[in-house]
Amino acid sequence: MNEILPKLPFWSNLSQEEKDLCDVSSVTNRYPAGQFLLGDCGGQQCLGMLHILSGELRAFILSEEGREITLFRLGAGDYCVLSASCILSQIKFETQLSVTKDAEVLVIPSGVYGKLMESNIYVRCFTYELATERFSTVMWVMEQIIFFGFDKRLANFFLAEYHRTGKTEIHMTQEEIAESTNSAREVVARMIHQFASDGLIESRRGVIILKDLTGLQNLT
Repeated sequence: MNEILPKLPFWSNLSQEEKDLCDVSSVTNRYPAGQFLLGDCGGQQCLGMLHILSGELRAFILSEEGREITLFRLGAGDYCVLSASCILSQIKFETQLSVTKDAEVLVIPSGVYGKLMESNIYVRCFTYELATERFSTVMWVMEQIIFFGFDKRLANFFLAEYHRTGKTEIHMTQEEIAESTNSAREVVARMIHQFASDGLIESRRGVIILKDLTGLQNLT
């Protein structure tokens, strides 16, 4: 048996038949940075339930003009059910999913996962709870874009990274920060320069050092 499967949140509530089905159908794949896993940009339309073991994935939507809006990022230990959107009739928009850092991912194919959802209430509850959590994140992102100035958005992003990693050093380029905050690199560069002048951060090549967390919090 795949040693990762017993770590799934709903595993203990599966019947032996359901466990056997997961065991024979699930696969662990390795994906290089830059590969698209889901959507019109080159990925599949319905991959299945994903459990990220290492690396990082980015979920985003693409406008008709070609603008990308980052919805959320997934790292080691996270799960993704939007990649099984063909079995979630409530999901009506096209989500793209790409690999931002070389990743290892456990995949339960959509056909199998759909059967688990139909037969097991624990899998169904897990799926809809996770989907609700992701949509809450999406709504927060949209609120940031529509209602907040970029200084608040950037401060929020830096603080979110600090709380996510527990570290005051953020190893990202300005281009990556722009991608994550749904802005242009030039705008990010100007605001980083302003934050550095105000003593809130220190900027080095490929690294942002958070110097004044309270000051950043006051901006939000």
